[in-house]
Amino acid sequence: MKRLFTLILFFAIQFSWAQQAVEKDSFNMPGIVEKLFDTADRMVDRFSGKSWIFIPALTYSPETSLGIGARAIKVFKPKEDINGRPSTIPITLLYTLNEQVIFTSALDLWMNGNADHLYARLELSDYPFKFYGIGDDPGAKSEEDYASRSVQVQFGYQKRLASALYLGPQYKFTAGDIYRKEVGGLLDSGRLLGSNGQRTSGIGLVVNFDTRDNIFQPGRGSFHQASFMSFQSFLGSEFTFSQYQLDLRKYKTIYDRQVLAVQAWFSVTTGNAPFQQLSLLGGSDLMRGYFEGRYRDRNAMVYQAEYRVPVYRKLGLVFFGSAGQVAAKLSTFSFNRLRYGGGLGFRYQLTEDGLNLRLDLAYGNQRAFYFGLNEVL
Repeated sequence: MKRLFTLILFFAIQFSWAQQAVEKDSFNMPGIVEKLFDTADRMVDRFSGKSWIFIPALTYSPETSLGIGARAIKVFKPKEDINGRPSTIPITLLYTLNEQVIFTSALDLWMNGNADHLYARLELSDYPFKFYGIGDDPGAKSEEDYASRSVQVQFGYQKRLASALYLGPQYKFTAGDIYRKEVGGLLDSGRLLGSNGQRTSGIGLVVNFDTRDNIFQPGRGSFHQASFMSFQSFLGSEFTFSQYQLDLRKYKTIYDRQVLAVQAWFSVTTGNAPFQQLSLLGGSDLMRGYFEGRYRDRNAMVYQAEYRVPVYRKLGLVFFGSAGQVAAKLSTFSFNRLRYGGGLGFRYQLTEDGLNLRLDLAYGNQRAFYFGLNEVL
């Protein structure tokens, strides 16, 4: 309860600051500040073409350390869908100080007046990482270093059935080996599913209810998604398991472009899943301030909230908090065992559609900061 009170107090203080920041926006900023913003705009324009934005990728997160590479993203609308939602093609090549090499490319395509939505993603990685064991409290001594090479392919298609309701199939394939383990560790013992690598192949269904007014920076509306994936041997999967996920999000403009975004996320894994595919917490999307996979088990739930405040021109502030936990059984979830995190972030708008550059400073079980594109919620 003390943690919850602290988190509520934190948001109350930040809300007060946010209001003051917006009020200051109505005054003329000093000339030197104007020049700084003009310089930033020119830098963005210099790396941007008519259809592509090119960004030297300088990233950081606890999982990767400092990463250097290149990032390109195309934001576009088909000529026949000029009033539709923007589609994107992001491409990233990254090398990190943790000796990780990551290549990702994706397609998020809206067609036919938003009646059809196609999504595809490819990821290739050589990824030294950390494994902390299974469960809500595996203990610090369970930390192990390992390294894997993997490929992941994912795609899905949704058809609009009603004004905001979408339904369609999805497919996911992952293959990878683990080429380095700690001698004498749990992964080295071979007792853990996935410790000798994984090959999973699964199909499923996804249902979306989507009334967002903007897919990059929603000011109002909802995004609710329920998905089911089944990984079976007849599809080429080495492991037989199923995964159910529920993602509930709500956006509301509180005052003068100040937006409150809230999320409830649940994941349930059944069957014989490799440890890489278990439900987990942490990383840049689910509970910033916790190492990705620091806690993993069959089931997970996360609650997150963000308060977004425009500051000046293309600059914005975000205050966020989160709570979550993992559990072996649904019956063992308890609000007394929730873990908490929070922090603040800075946003800089890259495109007229609302695509943001973001820097988040977070505190959970560690201090961390994250640098990337687009909003978390």
